[in-house]
Amino acid sequence: MSEKSTVVVNERVFTSLKTLIDLAKPAASLNLKRLSIHSQQSGGYLSHFKGRGMDFEESRIYQAGDDIRSIDWRVTARTGKTHTKVFREERERPVFISVDDRTAMHFATRGVFKSVLAAKLAGLLAWAAQHQGDRIGGQLFSDLSCCELKPQNGRHAVLRFLNMLVSKDETAQSVSEQATRISLEHVLARLTQHARPGSLVYIISDFRGINDASALHLTKLSQHCEVVLIFVYDPLEQDLPTKGRYRFTDGSRDVVIDTSDQQRLISYHQHFEQRRQCLEQIAKKRGLTFIQCSTIDDPIQRLR
Repeated sequence: MSEKSTVVVNERVFTSLKTLIDLAKPAASLNLKRLSIHSQQSGGYLSHFKGRGMDFEESRIYQAGDDIRSIDWRVTARTGKTHTKVFREERERPVFISVDDRTAMHFATRGVFKSVLAAKLAGLLAWAAQHQGDRIGGQLFSDLSCCELKPQNGRHAVLRFLNMLVSKDETAQSVSEQATRISLEHVLARLTQHARPGSLVYIISDFRGINDASALHLTKLSQHCEVVLIFVYDPLEQDLPTKGRYRFTDGSRDVVIDTSDQQRLISYHQHFEQRRQCLEQIAKKRGLTFIQCSTIDDPIQRLR
């Protein structure tokens, strides 16, 4: 095998820092602000922010048409004249990107590994946020660990985040299988603590382990943040190939699947659909944005 082809294969399995840095240019064409939401606090007013996305600027004499919920009662009581609070919209909002790096993400039959796709999606979002002047922070979680980076400004914040994506904790590979594994519920609970109100939160995952308890944390998060769920998957996870016996291995364990069994094919597809539909229903019910991206899709086009 030539040196060139070896690099291509590795890029399908592993993500290099150079690859993520090179996403800065194509990310300039992405507009994160198009993912606007209707603020629950302002009726039909279309806002890029949710919750505490506004900074108090001053109090002034009440004018016809002002929102009575913004009346400054302390100043009104002190002066005897009705005053209203004036707020300034934040120009910089935190963009918090959560990335799944669990064992099941290191898989693909076509295209790139789900973990590579997730890293590229996260890199594009981070650069797009930096181009738009937003602060970038994030979360990376595996089966055994979870770490967060506080949102910061500038190119250095993006590079710090990208370094986290490519510098995986290799010590986790040597941990015993008996070690306590982190649930998706635990990860989302941490996310609600680290993502500040008014943040734009992206969660990039295959969402294995999604359940009612996980959905409750998403609900809590959506009350103060704009949330985007990006569901990554490999085509084989959606449908098994027909008519044949196929051997799968993770390097230490093997499994053989006979796809001539039609009932097994149907059951397999239904299992995938249940997870996808669960995410869609959560997103629809809670007003979240839901994006699907397979390992053979172009991540830039999917985000557009």
